[in-house]
Amino acid sequence: MKDKKTKSGFLRFSMVLLAGIFAISAVLSSCTSASAGQAAMAARPDRVEFTLIETTDIHGDFFPYDFKTGKEMKTSLSHVSAIVNEKRAEGEVLLVDDGDILQGQPIIYYYNFMKTDIPNPVSQIYNYMGYDAIAVGNHDVETGHAVYDKVNSEFTGAKFLSANIVKKEDGMPWFDPYTVVNKGGLKIAILALTEPGFVKNFPEVLYEGCEVEDMITSAEKWMKIIEEKEMPDMVIGLFHSGVDYTYGGNRADTPKNENAAQLVAEQVDGIDLVLVGHDHQGWSGMGWDPAAKANVEVKSPSGEIVPIWGGLNDARKIPVLDIVATLNGDDYDFEITGELVDPTGVTPDPEYLSRFSFYADEAKEWLSTKIGSMNGIINSRDSMYKDSAFVDLIHDLQLAVTRDPANELNEAQVSFCAPLSANAVLPSNSDGSITVADMFTLYRYENWLYTMDLTGSQIKGFLEDSYGNWMNQMTSEIDHLIAFSLDADGNIVMDNRSNLPMTKARSYNYDSAQGINYIVDVTKPAGSRITITSMADGSAFSLSKTYSVAINSYRAMGGGGLLERGAGISGADLLSMKYVTSATTRDLRYYLTEWFQKNSSTPVSPVEDGNWKVIPEAYAAAGEKTDRALMYP
Repeated sequence: MKDKKTKSGFLRFSMVLLAGIFAISAVLSSCTSASAGQAAMAARPDRVEFTLIETTDIHGDFFPYDFKTGKEMKTSLSHVSAIVNEKRAEGEVLLVDDGDILQGQPIIYYYNFMKTDIPNPVSQIYNYMGYDAIAVGNHDVETGHAVYDKVNSEFTGAKFLSANIVKKEDGMPWFDPYTVVNKGGLKIAILALTEPGFVKNFPEVLYEGCEVEDMITSAEKWMKIIEEKEMPDMVIGLFHSGVDYTYGGNRADTPKNENAAQLVAEQVDGIDLVLVGHDHQGWSGMGWDPAAKANVEVKSPSGEIVPIWGGLNDARKIPVLDIVATLNGDDYDFEITGELVDPTGVTPDPEYLSRFSFYADEAKEWLSTKIGSMNGIINSRDSMYKDSAFVDLIHDLQLAVTRDPANELNEAQVSFCAPLSANAVLPSNSDGSITVADMFTLYRYENWLYTMDLTGSQIKGFLEDSYGNWMNQMTSEIDHLIAFSLDADGNIVMDNRSNLPMTKARSYNYDSAQGINYIVDVTKPAGSRITITSMADGSAFSLSKTYSVAINSYRAMGGGGLLERGAGISGADLLSMKYVTSATTRDLRYYLTEWFQKNSSTPVSPVEDGNWKVIPEAYAAAGEKTDRALMYP
C-alpha cells in the first residue's frame, strides 16, 4: 500500500538535493508543508464521493454545428456542459480537459488569428464551465505563443498545465506543471504532461524559448516534488499523450516517446489514475499490450493497479467516473467506476448557447465569404487507393504558392502531400461556390509550407517508405490493396470506437508526389516498389540530382517519420531544418485561401493528372473494390 502522508527525512533531504539551490529555504518549506499536512490529516474525511468528467481533443467543437459543412453536430462541448450541470446538481464534480482545444473547427481559427481584439471563446467557455484543470495539447502549441499565452492569461479559473514544456533558459515549466484541488475534503494533485513529439512537427517559432522533456523523466521529477510539497491524498495524471507506445515504430525505451501515457503509469509510482488524450481512441480503465494487440491491466512499479481512461475527440465520448475514496489508515483506497458516455441525444446547455452565440454568428459570417468556384465535386476517399483530384489540387496549389514571387519561397519542382481527412468532400455548396469554410475541408491542419532541397534518391526513398506502409504487398486480386493493422493471428484489427479496420499507417501519412511520373508495383516488397520514370514535363529524373520540394512543416520537421526512415535524414538534421530552403510566415491554409481569391474569376476544375499509378492495374482495381467496402461500409 502506498503511503502518501508519512514522509521520511531522507526523502525531504533528497528533495533538497534535487532542488540544488536555496537549500535552507527548501528545508523550511518542506518542514512547514509536512507540518501543515500532518495537521490536516486528523481532519481528513473517512469517505469521499465525487464524479470526474474528462473532455479531450475538443478541437474547437464548442457548438452543435459543424462550421466546415454547415450541418448539425450530434456532440459538442455544449452537450458536455449540460451533462456537467446535471452531475453538479447531484454532488461534487472534478472537471478536467486533456488538451487540443485551440485547433480544429474554423471558429477557433477565426478567433485565434483573425479576430484577436476580443477574448478568445476558449477562455470564456472554459471559465463558464468551471474547469479544474486543463492540459496543454500538441495542437494547442501549434497555434503559437501569441495565441496560447493570450488564452492562458484570460482564464480566470483553471490555467493551462504542462510539466514537461520548459523554458530553455532555466528548465522551469512554461506553464504550471500541476494543480491541487479539493473535492469533499480530499486533496487531489493533478499532474499534466504534453506529448513531446510536437517538436518534430511544428516550426520552432511556435514554441520559441521552450523545449520539451521526456514524459517519464518529467513525471519522475515532479511526482517527488508533489509528494514532498503537497502531500496529496490522490494523484491524477492528465496526459495529452496516447497509450500505444509502439505508434510510429517507437519502443518502450524510445526517448521522448509520443505515446508514453501508459509507460508513465508503469514506471512512475504514486499515480492513482491516468487520463489520456491525443490518440482519439477512447480508453475505459485498461491499457494496451502492443504485442498481443489486446487490452491489459496496468500496474505501477509497486504493483498498484493504475486505471487509464480517455475520451474520444470532438466530445463523441467522455469518461464520466464515479470515484469513492475510503480512508484506510494513513492512505486512501479508491474505487473507480464509470463509462464512456456518448452525449448524442443530450440537449445542449441553453445558457451556454445563449451566452456564447455571438461567437458562432460572427464566425459563420466570415466562413460564408465566397472566395472562388469549382466545376464538379472531389472527395478524399479516392485518395486512399490511387491518384486523385482531391490530393492533386493540394499539390497544384502548393507548387503555385512556391512560384508566386510575393511569397518569397524557392520555386519547387516536386510536391509531397497526403489527404489530411479520409472522408472530405469539396465544395460543400451545391452551386459550386468555394467559401472560406471549404478551405478547412481541403486542408485540415495549421501546417506551414516549406521547401526542401532533396536528391532524387531521397525523393525515391521517401516514396518507398510512404507506399511501403500505405499499401499491402499483393500476390493476387483477392489480396488487400491497403496495408491494414493485423493481430497476432493475422486478422485485421478493428477500431473499437468506429468498428472500422485500422490501417498500418494513418491516412494523413499516405504521401504521394507531383512533379514526377512514377509507378507503384504492389507485387514487390516494401522498399522496392517505386519506379520514377521522368519529371512531369517528360525530362529525365536523376537519383543524383537535387530538386526543390514543396512540403508541409509537419512532414519537413520529421512528422510521420517518412523523411527519417525513407530519405535517410537524421532526426537532428530535420529538427535543425538543415535541408529547408524557405518557409511561409503563415499557415498553408492562409495561402490556399489567398490563391482562390486571386483566381476567383475562373472556376477551378480539379482533375486527376495521372502522374502515378499502381500496378498490376487489375490487382489495384480489385483490391480497391474490396477495401472500399471495408473502409466505407
